Amino acid sequence: MTQRKPFSWGSPLTYTLALAVAAVSIAPVVYVIVGGFRTTPQIVANPAGLPDPWVWDNYARVLTQSDFWGQAFNSAVIALGTTVAVVALGVSAAYVLARYTFRGREALYTFFTLGLLFPAGAAILPLYLMLRDLNLTNSYYAVILPQVAFSLPLTIVILRPFLSAIPRELEDAAAIDGTGKLGFLWRITLPLSKPALVTVGVLAFVASWNAFLLPLLVLSDVNLHTLPLGVQNFSSQYTSDTAGILAFTSLAMLPALVFFTFAEKQIVGGLQGAVKG
Repeated sequence: MTQRKPFSWGSPLTYTLALAVAAVSIAPVVYVIVGGFRTTPQIVANPAGLPDPWVWDNYARVLTQSDFWGQAFNSAVIALGTTVAVVALGVSAAYVLARYTFRGREALYTFFTLGLLFPAGAAILPLYLMLRDLNLTNSYYAVILPQVAFSLPLTIVILRPFLSAIPRELEDAAAIDGTGKLGFLWRITLPLSKPALVTVGVLAFVASWNAFLLPLLVLSDVNLHTLPLGVQNFSSQYTSDTAGILAFTSLAMLPALVFFTFAEKQIVGGLQGAVKG
């Protein structure tokens, strides 16, 4: 006869808090997406109601605008460029800090971790002045380079524990087979660190895709505007078209949302590995 486990309020309380946090996070996203299928008079009459009937014109109108696709292209170029650079530079730095022993290694790692404490907003003015003096404003580089710099500390913090956890015996066996340091990194380390690489890649992509302040300051050319700036421009141009603004916002955040959703398991695994390390 099995003994009954004593009832504990721990699990119900945990689930309740998790559901509350999920509801607070998901509800605004659902509201924006569903609101795009309504008309502005419907939203004014009943802000919390459902579409009746469902209207597709708002999304169709946004998708037929050339400005939207130009802004989507700019966002994709900047986000992909940032992601590739962050992953490449981050894994290179983290590999050295994890697998090599040299004087000042921990001090260098501490220097990178201190970057997590430095708010990007505090450097936005001197950063703009530096980019202006280098004639980099109104270019993709003006957004990509600073985003890479500010993403590297978190990237290294996540990747280093993964790379450190790879057994030294595996590296010794690879060396016996004639595999050098770079070969070991490319053939063994990177495949084993896939969850961490996906994690830092997704975080860099989503942060870059949603960036607003930096592109606003360094991209005065309308043809280089990204989707977050496009949302602002659309909102300013169609201030009374609430439904259209919600549709534009939904389409602007959709790629990052889909990207994050499909990589969810890899992100959880990557963060767990970073914590364990």
